[in-house]
Amino acid sequence: MTILPLAYLPSVSYFARLLRGDCVVDLGEHFVKRSERNRARILATDGVMELTAHVRHANHPRQPMRDVRLDYSKRWQHQHWGALVSSYRSSPYFDHYAAYFEPFYTREYDFLVEYDLGLLEMICGLMKIPLPAFSERYVEARDGDLDLRSRYGEGPAFEAEPYFQVFSDRMPFVANLSFVDLLFAEGPASVSVLTRCRFGS
Repeated sequence: MTILPLAYLPSVSYFARLLRGDCVVDLGEHFVKRSERNRARILATDGVMELTAHVRHANHPRQPMRDVRLDYSKRWQHQHWGALVSSYRSSPYFDHYAAYFEPFYTREYDFLVEYDLGLLEMICGLMKIPLPAFSERYVEARDGDLDLRSRYGEGPAFEAEPYFQVFSDRMPFVANLSFVDLLFAEGPASVSVLTRCRFGS
């Protein structure tokens, strides 16, 4: 079993794991600052851009993930949507999917879990990727489990299947960005790209 954190606009490797199955997303873990739980990476005109969903009391130690509230004192939703539009409006499938994403940047959600989960369910639904299991209680890793909660991105090497990115004419391929980078580029063929990605041992 693979144990994953809940993530904001998760990466290509995250969805590649979901597609392979036997995953559980731990909603009972503690929030980790500066992690994929509230950060995503997209491709902008000048390179990789990090989007951070602002949360309240991020410095509180051992704060349960399900209790983390979003902070709207700064207009991060507006900034994120502007960045997504600016980066991907010329992508082949941006116009097709934009209406599914835009409500997540105009409506206020109370909790980070609610927000991340809504985006994950929407993307999985669009791509017909099976949803993982979700655990409200902390998942104790057992022998043989791959626990990626505290070291996501440091697990087995991920070999991405390249695809034509929005700025391919001016910069080399950047692997393992947010899945939206792949989705807006490849649309329904995104799942086929995921099946060709590989994980090392």
